[in-house]
Amino acid sequence: MIVVTRWWFVRHAPVVGVSGKIYGSNDVQCDTSDKAAFSHLAEILPGAALWLTSHLRRAKLTAQSIAEAGLIYPEPIVEESLGEQNFGHWQGSSWDEMEAADPKAYFEFWERPAHNAPPGGESFASLINRTADVIRRYTMEYPGKDIVAVCHGGTIRAAIAHVLGLSPELGMSFSIDTLSVTRLEHVEGGLLRGKGGMWRIGAINQPSHSRNDGTIR
Repeated sequence: MIVVTRWWFVRHAPVVGVSGKIYGSNDVQCDTSDKAAFSHLAEILPGAALWLTSHLRRAKLTAQSIAEAGLIYPEPIVEESLGEQNFGHWQGSSWDEMEAADPKAYFEFWERPAHNAPPGGESFASLINRTADVIRRYTMEYPGKDIVAVCHGGTIRAAIAHVLGLSPELGMSFSIDTLSVTRLEHVEGGLLRGKGGMWRIGAINQPSHSRNDGTIR
């Protein structure tokens, strides 16, 4: 018997008020005025699914705006482990400000940016580990379900790195746009029955806008 558990990762709406700054896990506001994008998300996302959001307001507001666009879904579970990477003392600063404040820490970070943690923060490798824990837990608890996770660019890159077995460096190389959809499907059964199953890619960074000709951009 083949059991497919589909993860639908949605990145939050564009943030506001932080131009040129690293916001990381800061609880910043987002712009939910793009009604066309939310209408499209309401059309393509499954309502009869398990819904998760991170604890940050931009994820919660994005999920709420999808509902306001017409999609009926259960009350989302707030999962803090789906939060964005914590950049510690650097949050709220520009890259130039970080370098000026602590040149040594800045250059040490960029020697191995996927593995080194910012001062007071966490590394991208650590983000992969906590994201993987969430994916494993819910995939085990809800086999065969659709799971919609409204979260963050770093979290979605971490999810891709986990399911594809990529190094943190390669995981960081993916571009994840706001309000895009990434679909990752866990398949239990078949060749790897009883060995953790396998993963297949439904979509990565699928945009949420439709052009006038009906195609997706």
